[in-house]
Amino acid sequence: MRFHHVLPFGAEPLPEGGTRFRLWAPDAKKVQVAVDGMPQCFDLDRQEGGWFEASVPVSAGAKYRYRIDEELNVLDPAARFAPDGLNGFSEVIDPKAYLWSDREWRGLPWHRAVVYELHVGTFTREGTYAAIIPRLPELSELGVNTIELMPVGTFPGSRGWGYDVVLPFAPHPAYGRPNDLKRLIDAAHANGIAMVLDVVYNHFGPEGDYLHRYASGFFTDKYKTPWGSAINFESEASRNVRRFFVENALYWLEEYRFDGLRLDAVHAMRDASRTHFVDELAAAIEAGPARDRYVHLMLENHDNQASRLRSARNRRLSKAQWNDDFHHIVHVLVTGETDGYYANYAEQPYTQLARVLAEGFAYQGDPYGKTCDPRGERSHRLPVTSFIDFLQNHDQIGNRAFGERLVALTDEQPLRAALALLLLSPHIPMLFMGEEYGARQPFLYFCDYCGELARAITDGRRNEFVSFGFDDAHVHERIPDPNATATFERSCLRWEDRNESAHRRHMAYVRQLLSVRAEHVVPRIPSIEPGRAESEVSGTVVRVRWPTSDGALLLDTNLSTAACELVSSTAATLLYSNAAAFTAGRLAPWEVRLQRT
Repeated sequence: MRFHHVLPFGAEPLPEGGTRFRLWAPDAKKVQVAVDGMPQCFDLDRQEGGWFEASVPVSAGAKYRYRIDEELNVLDPAARFAPDGLNGFSEVIDPKAYLWSDREWRGLPWHRAVVYELHVGTFTREGTYAAIIPRLPELSELGVNTIELMPVGTFPGSRGWGYDVVLPFAPHPAYGRPNDLKRLIDAAHANGIAMVLDVVYNHFGPEGDYLHRYASGFFTDKYKTPWGSAINFESEASRNVRRFFVENALYWLEEYRFDGLRLDAVHAMRDASRTHFVDELAAAIEAGPARDRYVHLMLENHDNQASRLRSARNRRLSKAQWNDDFHHIVHVLVTGETDGYYANYAEQPYTQLARVLAEGFAYQGDPYGKTCDPRGERSHRLPVTSFIDFLQNHDQIGNRAFGERLVALTDEQPLRAALALLLLSPHIPMLFMGEEYGARQPFLYFCDYCGELARAITDGRRNEFVSFGFDDAHVHERIPDPNATATFERSCLRWEDRNESAHRRHMAYVRQLLSVRAEHVVPRIPSIEPGRAESEVSGTVVRVRWPTSDGALLLDTNLSTAACELVSSTAATLLYSNAAAFTAGRLAPWEVRLQRT
């Protein structure tokens, strides 16, 4: 099987030979294609709406750049590949050159998902798509069935998190060629693993992007973002901007067979249009790839907009949000940290935990932070699968000054309790790479910039931690330099650590929890009716009850150092307890107990 998403722009190989080039450049007077190795440039014909287009007698493998007004050479923003990164040429790619073997793959029902976030460059020492493939059977055997890749679109330099993407259609060459990524996805499907890609539609990277020069309509001064100019989703020009990103989403889902997308920082995608861009994107996916297979749309949205998560008519399309509230509450309870945004979860963490487990969000229009501005929308009527819970992710580890993982911030008992809570709740759980075996090396913020921009990023990185108590000059200087190669190298997983006894025990515990989840929780999730969960809180004990078609799931937690009486007595069948000894009517310190009524 061969898959090809025909793009309405960029470089499209033609069936009859040659390649059609098409660029939106409304601010340019003249656009040409310069092909590496050819002495002449090819003029593109100006069309309505600021488009330039021409067919050129070159085929797959040709390297090219656009020449704007005979003075500026730029890479194709819709290039399928840029083999030399942002410093060379775009390359014409034949999408049909890869022969897929996953003919029977139709995706994974979302309620079964156990998500595993990984960064390609640090998941293995090789840092490539190919190097991930031998690790897939082990992840599958553990119980992981959904891998979420951090962004792979081409960004500046050879190392980075990927959120400063400049070429969103072009897999970064540091990780391999396009067909290498397709082989990874093909192999994942063969192992029963769905693949989700993190995509960035809220800004472009600060280096190597020339859209401002020839397509300024991509941006708007109406809104500001932490990363620079906001993307224009509202004006007349936004029709082409919106289409650019919708086509990008469909391209990854159809041409690369990804099973879903994670949309970065939806709260920064400001759009007052009648139809918000995220809703337009969801509709396009629902009408396209979700017609015949499961597709998952995962949002990061600080605004807790429950309205973005309403179920699609086509139930093969699922919508869910990274649930920061769950993370922040549990982090406060198991580490005692209350600096920065953790302060908003420090006063009533047990009450907030009960609300998160039963209703989804802790903040559902409630006053938030020092400004007391309302945050969030009512979420209690959303399905439990609308919430992706986690104890760690790239942000919550990497945005710490020293990139410490949770295993370095708390003791074994609290950590085991937090894992049990994460993996036995009917919400969708997510692990961060290495978490399954208790990896201890940090995951730091790293990038690959030079000159003044590099210095500005390093200084800015260190200054942002003042609110977390890192205002001592000596400590300030110890915060790792994001641009240093050593910062990247320290973040790479050491797979040999899994052979150590402590790591083997940790992984066996995670495997046990995932087995309990698969046997007792997952089969009951589809029958959990939204809006019917109940919760009780007594001191440090939280009980949540989710009615199901065959009774109810009951989760009792005691995230404290003292044994406690249960909230109430209920005749129930014990499914699992992480306590060394089970005592009816009483919870041990740091006990999480799953029961069925």
